[in-house]
Amino acid sequence: MVGRKSLQVRTLHQRGCFRRIGDRSFPIKDDALSLIKDLPLLEINEAIADAVATYISHQVMPSDPTGDALHLAIASFHKCDFLLTWNCRHLANANKFGHIRRINTLLGFFVPTMATPLELLGESESP
Repeated sequence: MVGRKSLQVRTLHQRGCFRRIGDRSFPIKDDALSLIKDLPLLEINEAIADAVATYISHQVMPSDPTGDALHLAIASFHKCDFLLTWNCRHLANANKFGHIRRINTLLGFFVPTMATPLELLGESESP
């Protein structure tokens, strides 16, 4: 039998989560919104706005300043251990990690681990 470390998680989110979930047409939208409605919000400040501009100008993230670049900047600035996302094109993408790490190092920012929620679930757990 293999032992498994229990993760202690402090869950946070950003205002963009409400917008993204609310924009989607999927059957469990109401359940998803109810999961995050009482979680603390992470603040957005000038350093985060500058990081967003840097990610976009260095083509680390797409040009939408309210999308992936903002999510990455918030998680990086606030030193979140994990940025959980279903976005495997721009965020949870091993091919992008080196570029993200280089830019965050230049910015003096923490580099969160970007993963899908499934990557953090144990073998016996399901979404």
